[in-house]
Amino acid sequence: MNICPRWNRTHTLLAAAVVLSCGCADVSMKPYQRPDNPAKTGWANTTSPPTAPGVLIEQDWWKGFRDPELDNLVARAVRDNVDLRILAARTKVAGAQIDEARAGALPTLDAGAGASFEKSTGQKFSKQFSLGTQVNWDIDVWGKVAKGAEAQTAEFHATEADWRAGYLTLASDIATTYFQILQFDEQLDRQRKTLDKNRQILATYEAMQKQGLLPETRVLQQRAEINRLSNDLIELGRLRALSGNALATLLGVPAGNFKLPTGALQDRVQLPVVPEGLPSALLKRRPDIVAAEFRVLASYDLVGQAKLAQLPSISLTGRGGTSSFALGSLLKSFTFGLLPSINFPIFDPSVKARIKTSQASNEVAEQQYRKVVMDAFEEVENALVNLDAHRRQRIELQEQAQRLGVVAAAVEAQLKEGVISQLEVFEAERSLLGAQLALLANHQQILADTVTLYKALGGGWPPVDVRDVARN
Repeated sequence: MNICPRWNRTHTLLAAAVVLSCGCADVSMKPYQRPDNPAKTGWANTTSPPTAPGVLIEQDWWKGFRDPELDNLVARAVRDNVDLRILAARTKVAGAQIDEARAGALPTLDAGAGASFEKSTGQKFSKQFSLGTQVNWDIDVWGKVAKGAEAQTAEFHATEADWRAGYLTLASDIATTYFQILQFDEQLDRQRKTLDKNRQILATYEAMQKQGLLPETRVLQQRAEINRLSNDLIELGRLRALSGNALATLLGVPAGNFKLPTGALQDRVQLPVVPEGLPSALLKRRPDIVAAEFRVLASYDLVGQAKLAQLPSISLTGRGGTSSFALGSLLKSFTFGLLPSINFPIFDPSVKARIKTSQASNEVAEQQYRKVVMDAFEEVENALVNLDAHRRQRIELQEQAQRLGVVAAAVEAQLKEGVISQLEVFEAERSLLGAQLALLANHQQILADTVTLYKALGGGWPPVDVRDVARN
């Protein structure tokens, strides 16, 4: 009869300790909110209002350049690129870690069997057999394990967004590298023709010099010009080869094992029409911003988990087993036991330290998110500035090339009539070539600006609301 009062007093004290520890622990968490950012109401160099993002950029935006070769390169790169495969593998790891986090709320079962054999001097040989099991279950009363699983789920969504960002970057790199190679091809073709023309001029000068009609210094000057053109041709070939190696790596092919057929940039790739309106949901469209916000959410959940770790943890341990001196009678008798226990981690200084660490990590994640957003704003603005300037430059370069073409034709006609010298023809042709090459470079710049703008605006990925994903 004396046992019951003691039992009641013990459990009363235990319950009081639980209530006291729960009351002292601050486990409150404000609802998740996206970190605040400086307001961005509009974009420079645009007069059109922002429009719905869904009607602006297709996910396969590179098809707007209408080049089947580019389409094939992007498809091949998405299939074989090593960096993209790494990102996909990381997504699988993050997905598997969700189940690993959830497993902390499940009971564990250990089972074992043993045998002992003993012989002492003067004693008979003895043997004993045993079987035993033990079940351990840390009951997730407060949702600490569930909160950790939520944090890992947010990290999983972040790695998915990382893959999307990698996909977008890969398509952009393929397009810009491809355009650059075609630009080099066209420059190489023009450079070879110019070199052949200058060699013809040199032959004319050498003939005139032999007849005493031209000083030797003019011949030497023309030979030096051929040296310059030959050096530029070698440099263009080098740059073309390096760009080809870069493209091979993007395709998942060892550098040197892939050769892109030669082509002319201005003939194969036309300038696309870039949408006039710009999306108003940039923060929800760009995969890198989405990934950064998911990591803010993950760090937020980890703060909640650290706070819940202050609360008492309850565990149940069940044991069962049997032992016998004879193997045949091993299963005739069993012993069972149940051991509930409660732990008060609020008195553990490492728990408080973990809360501070997780809160500091959450602040880091928020600042990183803000940096990604600010960088995104800058990328969009720079792309708009570059695209606008290069478009206006194109008008000037087209007029310049057209007028120099008229001059070159007129000078060529005057040469046939003997009015002017070959030197003036050469100068006119060199000026025309420079204008044509500048127009070619401008064509490539506008293409690259367009790719950069598509990438900066999210590349056609649908908007993602992190809070909605977290609730589902």
